[in-house]
Amino acid sequence: MTSTSDMTATSAATGTMTYWTEYDSPLGRLLLTAGADGALTSLSVPGQKGGRTVQDGWRQDAGPFREAGEQLAAYFAGELTAFRLPTRAEGTPFRQRVWDALDAVPYGATTTYGEIAARIGASRPAVRAVGGAIGANPLLVLRPCHRVIGADGSLTGYAGGLERKTRLLALEGVLPAGKS
Repeated sequence: MTSTSDMTATSAATGTMTYWTEYDSPLGRLLLTAGADGALTSLSVPGQKGGRTVQDGWRQDAGPFREAGEQLAAYFAGELTAFRLPTRAEGTPFRQRVWDALDAVPYGATTTYGEIAARIGASRPAVRAVGGAIGANPLLVLRPCHRVIGADGSLTGYAGGLERKTRLLALEGVLPAGKS
């Protein structure tokens, strides 16, 4: 494990140090990344469309992820309904607005792409762009893109795969009509 002083020296020297760890979960092994400030920058699942992979120069260190691990364990045990972790996801202003709207979708609820578009003041034709922003969410599970369903109540796209989306919605006690 890297000491705090080592992390500070490394981040001061490079300005862009990325830390990573893996976490075993009911969804498979999760890859978590964070910046030198400890804010989570991504949570990816195996095989995720657009998911991150470990890069040269990243530092493996579980230390910055202790609180995330504890909160993820509580979430998967059905004991936590809202994450309280520092995050920093980079994206366009449009994506940031979409992600902020996702953050407002409560545990045990679902919403639609059209409802997210309406929440951010996007036009009806922008629903496809909203879907793209949701699909680019770098913080799966933590930012609840799994709670977004089709207008007809069907399970639609999820970068981590529909099986994982179904498992997350089942964990939260909400599945669209006809799903089990």
